[in-house]
Amino acid sequence: MFHTFPKAKTDGMLVRVLVSFLTTAGLFYVNIMPALVDGLKQSLHFTNQQAGLVGSANVYGAALGALSAVFFVQKIQWRKVSTGLLLSLITVDIISMFITQASVLTMVRFVDGLIGGALVGIGFAIIAKTYQPDRTFGMLLLVQFGFGGVGMMLIPQLVESYGISVLFISLILFSFVTLLMVPFIPDFEHLTTKKITRSSWKLLTQKPLLLTLISIFLFQAANMGLYAFIVGLGKFYGLKIEFISVSLGWAAWIGIIGSLLVIWLSTRFGLVKTLTLGIGLTALGTWALIYSANSLIWILANLGVGITWAFVIPYLFSMCAELDHNGQVAAMGGMASKLGLASGPVVTGILLGNDNYAYVIIIATLVLLVSLFTSIAAAKAIKDLKSSKSL
Repeated sequence: MFHTFPKAKTDGMLVRVLVSFLTTAGLFYVNIMPALVDGLKQSLHFTNQQAGLVGSANVYGAALGALSAVFFVQKIQWRKVSTGLLLSLITVDIISMFITQASVLTMVRFVDGLIGGALVGIGFAIIAKTYQPDRTFGMLLLVQFGFGGVGMMLIPQLVESYGISVLFISLILFSFVTLLMVPFIPDFEHLTTKKITRSSWKLLTQKPLLLTLISIFLFQAANMGLYAFIVGLGKFYGLKIEFISVSLGWAAWIGIIGSLLVIWLSTRFGLVKTLTLGIGLTALGTWALIYSANSLIWILANLGVGITWAFVIPYLFSMCAELDHNGQVAAMGGMASKLGLASGPVVTGILLGNDNYAYVIIIATLVLLVSLFTSIAAAKAIKDLKSSKSL
């Protein structure tokens, strides 16, 4: 059936757009996580803990689904499987619209994460097959930041007016549009993924990789933990939902500057100085959210964290690449990232209690400072390791 459709050129810009949509569809809810968490609180009257757990279950499922893709992606007909996964995502999102119990929704969203994570794994395997995959990854960021910004600008306001179903409908629409794109993606057959070798696992016992993975986990957990509840935080400090959603939308769009800075700066100033600046500014912007009652500080803090978040993560992943150039350690870095994104909201939900926002802001700031310490230690350990090998 699919062979009758015209295919995009393998070296063109269109294929990058198509594959970016396919990869984004499996994890799009992460880009609009604040809308999901706040929507559950507003529409279904979930507690902070319950809403955070639902969001985390989605990402925990994605981490497991992405890991599973490593073992099956080379053995499947990716187009048919991707179509089935997208249809499954749409089905689960439709079911989610009618669930009002927190425990049931948590389990259903975990299943949604499993499906979406597998789709992301397939998407990454296809990206690796595209011409100049680095540019395809750049397009992936543009799709995620671009549509994430649109989602954050519109969905929180719509949820207040029409309920949580609006959020799930937006996910359904994104999956449906992606489903229409699948037939036009070129035939990338024989997708291959390398199994993680014993030597890569052995690196887990060594200081450089262990510190790097801890840094990625803590940085992602601190950022997503607070970001998941950022809409409620703004409301707590007296900001209007219209102002909150528009400013968060702009923060998502402007965040792409962070990724562009990585391309421009590269490592000309060294990893230690670069990470100190990036994570230090992230911690400062996070701490400034205590003064969110001031709308100017709210805007500057969110814009700043959006930029530095997109700025720091590529450097942390590059440290994984320094340790293992066949990409296996990078897969471990991706796993640490997803676990951090998943753990942040559930821990923050527990600590938040009855809207103790100042408390969780301070905790997130401290966790970021710890990640700064471990990342600097990791960068120095990697430098020492490279020096010892060159002797």
